[in-house]
Amino acid sequence: MQGSAPGTSPALQRIREEIIADPANRGASAAGRQPIYTAHPAARIVLIGQAPGTRAQDSGIPWNDPSGVTLRRWLGVTDDQFYDPTIFAILPMDFYYPGKAAHGDLPPRPEVARRWHPRLLAELPHVRLTVLIGRYAQKHYLPEPAGAKLTDTVRAFRDYLPDRMPLVHPSPLNFRWQSRNPWFAEEAVPALRARVHTLLRPDVDPAGWKAGV
Repeated sequence: MQGSAPGTSPALQRIREEIIADPANRGASAAGRQPIYTAHPAARIVLIGQAPGTRAQDSGIPWNDPSGVTLRRWLGVTDDQFYDPTIFAILPMDFYYPGKAAHGDLPPRPEVARRWHPRLLAELPHVRLTVLIGRYAQKHYLPEPAGAKLTDTVRAFRDYLPDRMPLVHPSPLNFRWQSRNPWFAEEAVPALRARVHTLLRPDVDPAGWKAGV
């Protein structure tokens, strides 16, 4: 899984080549690392998280860890659906593992999303839901509540549907947050799953969306 799939557009392939050739990514390219994202013109849902971890960077497969298992459960989809680029585009805030910090990983490089996301999203005309996973994605795409706490933003998920959905990161490390916020599993997850399942219905034409979807 290297950012493209059979039937992807020449424009998306050119963007990928530019990302690899970008001087800002010279070190990663020289080390043989590939940008970890998926984009296909037919995608209906885009997932925007933080940055690939070491496991995703080494394997070339995003969200192939316990966090990904939880995310797929929240979405209510199978592995095959999740990794079908004609359904889900996966565009993290940084396409490469950013490296280790004193505690955890370094944050995603902010210039990556600023430079590349608009060009990639312009080639995904059928996206009807953007899932914003974690504070970096939410601060970038939801500027109004940028000063708010992540909990406040996620709790206000109804304000952003049906086009956007803010989520806490599905990391196992966030189990305490989930235990303190039972409304997330009781209200936010079912709302997310319902929206995703609506967009996966076979009677919804990605080229000419049914009114009200």
